Amino acid sequence: MKRLLILGATGSLGRHVLQQAVAAGHQVSVIVRNPAKLPPDLRSRITVHPVDLGTVAIGALADLVRGHEALINCAGLVTEGRAFVELVDRVVSSVESLAPSERPICWFMAGAAVLDIGQTGRRGVELPKVRDTYWPHRKNFERLNTSPIDWRLLCPGPMVDQAALGIDRLRIAADQLPVAVPSFAGKLPSPLLLLLFASKVPQMIVPYADAAALMLAHLAPRDAMSRHRVGLALPVGMRGKKDTWAAKPRSAS
Repeated sequence: MKRLLILGATGSLGRHVLQQAVAAGHQVSVIVRNPAKLPPDLRSRITVHPVDLGTVAIGALADLVRGHEALINCAGLVTEGRAFVELVDRVVSSVESLAPSERPICWFMAGAAVLDIGQTGRRGVELPKVRDTYWPHRKNFERLNTSPIDWRLLCPGPMVDQAALGIDRLRIAADQLPVAVPSFAGKLPSPLLLLLFASKVPQMIVPYADAAALMLAHLAPRDAMSRHRVGLALPVGMRGKKDTWAAKPRSAS
């Protein structure tokens, strides 16, 4: 059991993290802007801090973080641009302000575009069109890389509100796309590498429930996922859609 702090517990991913964390017996606290959005059956089982992460002072946030062994940040959206970057910086800064012995392990969220594309030395977020929307993920990763805290950055593709497959069935990779990338990819010009990257995305559409389960399964300090970007993909031969997923022949992947 961990003393766990969840940020953004009323969002699409956060509510899965919250439900699974309570079910697992963790001692859960949450920071949410609107507590009324929390599931009524869980409110009496958790500690609720009604705080706006977009405006809270770093010192005040650090006081809320203190005493927890793990922090999972599900707050913020990449489409919020600079506001999302500032939110993540505020969270990181609050943890950094604590004494090293008081700092929790921290999970943050990004996307598959921050992962290395095989051995090409490039990332999706560097490619045309992708960088225009997903640049905040790059900035947040750069911020974490300069920090001494024990962070992990979950980098799934699009997530869907569907039944969990189970993390033992998923392909999981550190720092690279969790899907096969052909050896010739490094020689492709950016427009063609973009098409290759886009063709891999359906394999990385995973349920929110599995993303939540992966983070909750790795809350130990300095474990194998510490200070890594973590990618998730469906089992080989399976491709997803935003509204459904289904198995297809391996030749289609």
